[in-house]
Amino acid sequence: VCAALNVTVSPGPVVDYLEGQNATLLCHVSQKRRKDSLLAVRWFFAHSSNSQEALMVKMTKLRMVQYYGNFSRSAKRQRLRLLEEQRGTLYRLSVLTLQPSDQGHYVCKVQEISRHRNKWTAWSNGSSATEMRGVSRHPVERGAFLGISFLILPHSLPFTTDLIVVSFLQSS
Repeated sequence: VCAALNVTVSPGPVVDYLEGQNATLLCHVSQKRRKDSLLAVRWFFAHSSNSQEALMVKMTKLRMVQYYGNFSRSAKRQRLRLLEEQRGTLYRLSVLTLQPSDQGHYVCKVQEISRHRNKWTAWSNGSSATEMRGVSRHPVERGAFLGISFLILPHSLPFTTDLIVVSFLQSS
C-alpha cells in the first residue's frame, strides 16, 4: 500500500521572470519511508487547470533523465534541464529562455521505490504543483507575455499537495 510522500515545489510565494530569462523550479522531497529506497521524479505540464497534464521529463530511479511527447523534440528538450541537486531530497527543473508557450501548470510527482522480494515496489507517492505566468520585455504590446510567477499555498494535511498558481497579465 502506498503512503503519502511529502513533496513541495519552490520558489514562492511569488517570483517573476521576464520573457527570455531562465526559470528554476525546485522539487523538495522529505519523509521517505525507507532508507534504501530510490525516487522517480516526473514533471508534468498543462496549459491550464482544465487541460490534461502531459509528462514532460522524468528522472528514473536510476537517475537517468528521459523526455516525453513534444518535450522530447530537440528544440524543447534543449530548453529543459532536470538535475538532482541533493541526493534523494532536491530536484531542479530549469526552463531556459522562457517563451509565452511556457505559461501553464507545472506538477512535480515523486514515487518512492525499492526492491522487495526481488521486485520493484512503490512505497509512497507525493506531488506538488505550480502555475507560471510571464512579463513581456515590451509591456506596451497588448496581450504580451508578461512574466512568470509562482505562488505556493501551504499544506493543510501531510498528504495534500501544494498548489502554485501562475497566470498571465495583460497590459492595458
